[in-house]
Amino acid sequence: MENEILYRRAAVRAAMQLAFYRHVMIYIVVNALLVAVNLLKDPHHLWFQWGLLGWGIGLLVHGLNVYSYRWFGSRREQMIQRELERQRKMEQNRS
Repeated sequence: MENEILYRRAAVRAAMQLAFYRHVMIYIVVNALLVAVNLLKDPHHLWFQWGLLGWGIGLLVHGLNVYSYRWFGSRREQMIQRELERQRKMEQNRS
């Protein structure tokens, strides 16, 4: 049972990381095209940086969401264990 939980948790984290990597690649490709279009069509009026900035903030938040478990993971695990213990005690009291 414990191994299955660990496997599922690892699978979810791996899926989150892969989604973030896809997001980064799409960000790079799309924004490279926007920079090229801007510089080719109207190099005197630069607007591409606004898209880079806005989407970059979203990308940063996505990355923090994916990798925050590395900083807060042990605290989260402690909270989960405490909650599981509390639920077990409540279940024992009902019996």
